[in-house]
Amino acid sequence: MPLTQSAIQKANKRRKYADGRGLFLSVSANKRKTWVFCYRFPDPVAKRGYREREMGLGSIDHMDLEVARREVMALREQVRDGIDPLEERRSGSGSAIRRQPGRTFREVAERLIEIKRPGWTENGRSEQAWRTSLENHAYPLIGDKDVADVTMFDVRDLLLKIWTQNNIMAQRLQNRIHAVMTLAAVEQLRPDENPADRKKLLLMLPEHVHEETPQAAMPYSDLPDFITDLREEEGVAPRALEFTILTAVRTGDTIGATWDEIDLEGREWIIPAARMKGKKSRKKLPDHRIPLTDRLVKLIETLPREDGNPFVFISKTRSGKGLSNMAMLKLLKQDMARPDATVHGFRSTFRDWAAEETHHPDYVAEKALAHAIKSHVEAAYRRGDLFDKRRDLMEDWSAYCDGRLPLRSVEVRDAA
Repeated sequence: MPLTQSAIQKANKRRKYADGRGLFLSVSANKRKTWVFCYRFPDPVAKRGYREREMGLGSIDHMDLEVARREVMALREQVRDGIDPLEERRSGSGSAIRRQPGRTFREVAERLIEIKRPGWTENGRSEQAWRTSLENHAYPLIGDKDVADVTMFDVRDLLLKIWTQNNIMAQRLQNRIHAVMTLAAVEQLRPDENPADRKKLLLMLPEHVHEETPQAAMPYSDLPDFITDLREEEGVAPRALEFTILTAVRTGDTIGATWDEIDLEGREWIIPAARMKGKKSRKKLPDHRIPLTDRLVKLIETLPREDGNPFVFISKTRSGKGLSNMAMLKLLKQDMARPDATVHGFRSTFRDWAAEETHHPDYVAEKALAHAIKSHVEAAYRRGDLFDKRRDLMEDWSAYCDGRLPLRSVEVRDAA
């Protein structure tokens, strides 16, 4: 007897309810209701000469009864034509199979990003990281696949491409795919079993030995000449890289900088504690103030602006967005041909210079790098931000980068 809307609403036992012509309403143990198409397909190898097949069509939340019936009619025609609908869909060649909107991996991933976006407070950095990793590594292989058809072997294959070369990115990608597939299961677009399950995937991936290797850093003796060359480069990325070097901050701090953090009159840049690395442990700590030298003020004043764009360093390709987190590294590695250095490594360059070429106390240099004091006792007593001392240090650093201070010529301004 065909199903009715009333019968569908009342169906609450774990079983399949027949509508006719191979269409069934499947109710799971947790009361999830999905449509399935059950059919027989010829198979000469099988004992009975055919195989019993079951093909998921989607949740009743995304497909009503009439749409499900029309879908089954189209699938029955394929069976009569000798086409196995389930194999056709799995092969990715089933253009004749009308898919419901919102079922592809890409569509589910985009919904998840929209759901998570309000909780991301890093000026778009988290969203950008998600999109970049999925667009580069996941979408080319499974982006257009129905989430119900994504298998653990699909996930393994795309992870294998970067597992040994960039294991950190591979692990982040695995976590993101896992989250997408979890949402798909919640939306009843696929079974609960997650094809991105970490424990199972590790059985199919090569062992990765994690080695602690420091970020490649440019020798500070090379820096003045490098800065001279850098200032000849045009665009926002060169200005962002020089800004990063002169302030000794991290990449994320620079690309996330907004105009409301910059105080040119007071000659300081204030990074909110919530935006700093280790922000979860910094909630009760003050914001990080960075002194702006003459060169930094001049650099900031020359930056291009875009109406409605809050970022100090704007993207030239994405309206309203900030500079890509890879723009400075690309400039450094490709345009300036320095494969021996990294953007983050300039913090080490600064630290080496401060220790070997100046008499500024180590704790001032550490404060400039926003490093936490390891000793809890010392941290309890040293609560100031050493702003004036750091301004002297950063003025010397700027002068050295400009070539105005030769090696081993910096003197202490404040012996105290």
